[in-house]
Amino acid sequence: MDKALETMITNMPGKTGKSLEEWLKILKTKTFTKHSEAVNFLKKEHGVTHGFANTIMHLSKNDTTTEIDLVAAQYEKKPDLKPIYDALKSYIETLGNDIEFAPKKAYVSVRRKKQFAIIQPSTKTRVDVGLNLKGTEATDILENSGSFSAMCTHRIRLTNTEDISEAVKNWLKEAFEAAG
Repeated sequence: MDKALETMITNMPGKTGKSLEEWLKILKTKTFTKHSEAVNFLKKEHGVTHGFANTIMHLSKNDTTTEIDLVAAQYEKKPDLKPIYDALKSYIETLGNDIEFAPKKAYVSVRRKKQFAIIQPSTKTRVDVGLNLKGTEATDILENSGSFSAMCTHRIRLTNTEDISEAVKNWLKEAFEAAG
């Protein structure tokens, strides 16, 4: 950690009224879709200056307990689906070292420079994978996303880890490469 960041964290309680850990706990109680939403929340609702709000948000992204908690909550009532998520995540991680998994309340966004996939436990028996594959024809497995998600062009329905075929892996890789 560089000196400037260490100094900001040390000065945070005196300048903002709370320690970094306290701010991280506050952020865990909210769900934001964009970095700027969280920064504005800290500024408007808590009177934090822009510099501290931005730093708190960046450091919250390194707080893995938030991610773990969100993913655990998604699969808490659907434990049979968690192996599908784990297998997808393991495969996606092999595609490159610039991948970010960003859990939300109901799904996990998978990004490089831009989002290329989402993983969502949609029912008690199915995980849906949304992909951004502009210009790719739909098939019986790779469906048009329809009403599933406006953030994706296609959807794949998975009911077990065996459904993660070579074709599914190839579509994931294609979406990953297009997002670079």
